[in-house]
Amino acid sequence: MTETAIAVQLEDVRFSYGRGPVVIDVPSLRLEAGTRTFLHGPSGSGKTTLLGILAGVLRADSGAVRVLGEDLTSMSGARRDAFRARHIGYVFQMFNLIPYLSVLENIILPVRMNAERRGRIRASNPAEEARRLAAALEIDHALGSAVGALSVGQQQRVAACRALIGSPELIIADEPTSSLDHDRRDAFLELLLEACEGAGSTLVFVSHDRTLAAHFEQEVSLGESNRAGEVAA
Repeated sequence: MTETAIAVQLEDVRFSYGRGPVVIDVPSLRLEAGTRTFLHGPSGSGKTTLLGILAGVLRADSGAVRVLGEDLTSMSGARRDAFRARHIGYVFQMFNLIPYLSVLENIILPVRMNAERRGRIRASNPAEEARRLAAALEIDHALGSAVGALSVGQQQRVAACRALIGSPELIIADEPTSSLDHDRRDAFLELLLEACEGAGSTLVFVSHDRTLAAHFEQEVSLGESNRAGEVAA
């Protein structure tokens, strides 16, 4: 029997901001490759912090963090950045769009920066793929606009397109539907789940909206998994 591939595996992971209290203390977390996981927990339970650790934005103080078979705790910051660019699509809670770039330029940025990810686009070129994703989320009319001219909900959709382009193996989404109305939320979820299924991507999705959990194969409660309890992030 073939052993199931593991996309994310955490063992005894602890993290603190500077000399502050421990905010993440997770004894074990294991996500199989290709699965869709809904991660939830009360405000202050450490959801955004944990996602930062999974993406290599933050480095765990101790424990093992293996993502797509690689040990992130042994990597330098530069190597984690390069790993994230190749393999991870991240919808940041605060979007992290580049203000001096257009919508189109923001969306195609990951595939401009990484040849491996560029080679996985579904369309004939990055701009065409960006238009396809933008059309699915009804922002194709704004591709030439500066991102600062967009509403919060539109910026959120730009961030989602940027995360999806190039079919990354792991997609991390931090409250990606919080600023979307009901119809656009459903359109976004349909696009996200379709993209993950088509690429065989693993999805880790954080939301306060527990009604969305039915769209996912498994739920993880960080309120129960994080031994540090209530934290600040």
